[in-house]
Amino acid sequence: MRLCDYLDKGASLGADAPCLTMDGTTLTYGEVRVLSWRVARALDRSGVRPGEKVAVLSANNSTAFATVFGISRAGAVWCPVNPRNAAADNRDLLDLLDCVCLVFQPSFAPLVESIRADLPRLRTLICLDDPKEAAPASLAEAVPFSLWLDGTGEEPWSADAPDDIVMIAGTGGTTGKSKGVMLSSRNIETMSALTLMSYPFRPRPVYLALAPLTHAAGVLCFPVLSLGGEIVVMPRPDLGEFLGLVERHGVTHTFLPPTLVYGLLAHPALDGTDTSSLRCLWYGAAPMAPARLEEAIARLGPVLGQLFGQTEAPMMVSTLAPADHVHPDGTPVRERLASAGRPTPLVTVGIMDADGVLLPPGARGEIVVRGSLVMPGYYRNPEATAEVSRHGWHHTGDVGYLDEDGYLFIVDRLKDMIITGGFNVYSAEVENALLDHPDVRECAVVGLPDATWGERVTAVVQLHPDRDTGADALRAFVKDRLGGVKAPKQVEIWPELPRSTVGKVLKPDVRQRLLAADGATDTPADGVDRGGPH
Repeated sequence: MRLCDYLDKGASLGADAPCLTMDGTTLTYGEVRVLSWRVARALDRSGVRPGEKVAVLSANNSTAFATVFGISRAGAVWCPVNPRNAAADNRDLLDLLDCVCLVFQPSFAPLVESIRADLPRLRTLICLDDPKEAAPASLAEAVPFSLWLDGTGEEPWSADAPDDIVMIAGTGGTTGKSKGVMLSSRNIETMSALTLMSYPFRPRPVYLALAPLTHAAGVLCFPVLSLGGEIVVMPRPDLGEFLGLVERHGVTHTFLPPTLVYGLLAHPALDGTDTSSLRCLWYGAAPMAPARLEEAIARLGPVLGQLFGQTEAPMMVSTLAPADHVHPDGTPVRERLASAGRPTPLVTVGIMDADGVLLPPGARGEIVVRGSLVMPGYYRNPEATAEVSRHGWHHTGDVGYLDEDGYLFIVDRLKDMIITGGFNVYSAEVENALLDHPDVRECAVVGLPDATWGERVTAVVQLHPDRDTGADALRAFVKDRLGGVKAPKQVEIWPELPRSTVGKVLKPDVRQRLLAADGATDTPADGVDRGGPH
């Protein structure tokens, strides 16, 4: 299926049904379908050929997301661009992907202007609204969206794509320059089928998109659309507004990374909001502390659903459906809450050592994956494709194990493992212990150079407002649970943790700040609470 086929499937169930809603304005399936025909014809008229790359640079926006279906109809390849990325990162991504057309919101015109000269292959610029008030004079070549569509008509139109690639997504660039992940229609079909198989749906679900549509929140729209569901788009992340929309629209499905689930649990409006319409609140993209997960189940009901995947194998490597979080009597299945669920039916998961040997249940190693969910490769990067595909498996970069019942447990990222005094310490395990403390809102654990230990386990903690637990008490709390080897030798309290554009805590930034504060020396820390950056 092409991406536009998911829209057409929903339209076949009722063209007058709501499709995309934002700020009180709704586009029906019929309206979005007509818009996609017009966008496809406009792309063809602009000289965009099937197989060429079209980027969309926008915050969450109904019209911007609707253009994706027009890109698909034109046989072109959708390249989502995160507007929160640095200008240089987006320039490099657009250049890497050979984009010939860019659709952007007017508020991002200064960003576009700053990178335009470095993108000679970019032939066509489309501004989603009239760019006069936002676009600088040097972007006079940018055509207003409404003018671009003039004369395109409302008749069906499409072109055949030259291959199976429907989307290329950047890897994020937190560990270096982004790679372009090529995703095929088969990948998206597999992801959609697994979503519909693994989680509870009812006819015409209502999906609330708070997280960026350039990431997981956008990919999850496709299975919802195939059921004729409504997508309620939040242009700005606001948890108070999120709760209001859940109640007003009877939202059945949504996706939040753990950091936003924690924020939701701390929000004063949560307990007064009617969330009874929710059937599934997906969480993923980072580990979630079992204690917080249990709290979320108690306050929201048995609607939490975990998904584990990555850009290269989107969303559905393993799942833990809402029903798998609780016993028949409704009490949490505590021994499963730390897991990522079981591998999905169309995916094979293994645990592999550094020599390419698959390990038995209970043994820790790198999580590797096979199946139709896995990408064909990285765009124009055969070396990286070969590296991530060695031994015939896709290598996720995550350390984990499978238990005797086939549940997958993710221990840490390979790059985040700390070797201290000759022992392997997994940062995620220490973070989960810290998050069990009632005063801790979030935390990050990293390894710092140490003359005695090689690396010392170092924790940076963000407390709940009006809490004042100190470093010594937090260190003792972890030591009581995990022992002295895994307990952090250094604990610092910061008012905020640095985050990526999708809300993930940036451990490289945490480590760099700590090294700068230490003068990048190997002197063992004294564990004093220094307060961190402000």
